[in-house]
Amino acid sequence: MRIVIGGASGFLGAPLVAHLRERGHEVTALVRRTAGQDESWWKPSDGLVDQNLINDADVVVNLSGEPISQWPRTRGRKREILESRVSATGTLARAVAASSTPPAFLSGSGMSWYGVDRGDDVLTEEAGPGTGFLAEVSQQWEAAAAPAVEAGARVAYLRTSVVMDRSGGALKLMAVPFRFGLGARLGDGDQYFSTISRRDWVRAVTHVIESDLSGPVNLAIPDDVTNRAFTRALAAAVRRPVFLVAPSFAVRLALGGLADDLLGSLRLRPAALMDDGFTFGDPGIDRVLRTALGRGA
Repeated sequence: MRIVIGGASGFLGAPLVAHLRERGHEVTALVRRTAGQDESWWKPSDGLVDQNLINDADVVVNLSGEPISQWPRTRGRKREILESRVSATGTLARAVAASSTPPAFLSGSGMSWYGVDRGDDVLTEEAGPGTGFLAEVSQQWEAAAAPAVEAGARVAYLRTSVVMDRSGGALKLMAVPFRFGLGARLGDGDQYFSTISRRDWVRAVTHVIESDLSGPVNLAIPDDVTNRAFTRALAAAVRRPVFLVAPSFAVRLALGGLADDLLGSLRLRPAALMDDGFTFGDPGIDRVLRTALGRGA
């Protein structure tokens, strides 16, 4: 297939592009600098993209957006996080809608669509929306794909959990204290922590591209993992003991509003993927961490 990807050079986009090309697909990366081979210039902030490229595509994927991990989240930073996602998604959705035969559109999203803390609730794709800044971002991010939906395109929303790989993302930072024996359970440790290995994220998105799936798709392992279980698994994976506990009040004192992201509980279930026959290579947290740390499946 002919596939166009925004955000193709990032932590998730780069391995996705490589995997799709290995499978024989023709991939064009959207870039904001001078375009090279297999690239095309776009400027999503101004709604600019090569319409002919979109017309010829079978699938368009948007993974673009400013990182959410930087802190503090000032008013200006929050605006950048939101606008970068909405403008990129809207630009591509309108281009998809303008095609005589609209290609499929996969829109990036996040598990924060469900909010920050849903306790013990099992969150399939049928669960309702949550509240909070990141929930509002994800909800507006998905809403920006409306032109493609209205034009009859197949549209899927990639509700991504915490993606694990040693090369970047959350694990690169989280593993550091654990390697020195300073890893700690957060709060009471009972909060759920939804995650997925990067290789399974790539495989899952490829599955969505090559299938007929539409609507929200939870990208998370089917295993229910608590912070306590994750802490033990990561300590074992780096072969270090774990004795410490970071009380909730101490986490909030140190991190302010960012603490809500760490102490909240989101228990995702990848119902859409599993119902469509997708098989996880790393279905449990031990396998996720072994793969993410490069220690084999």
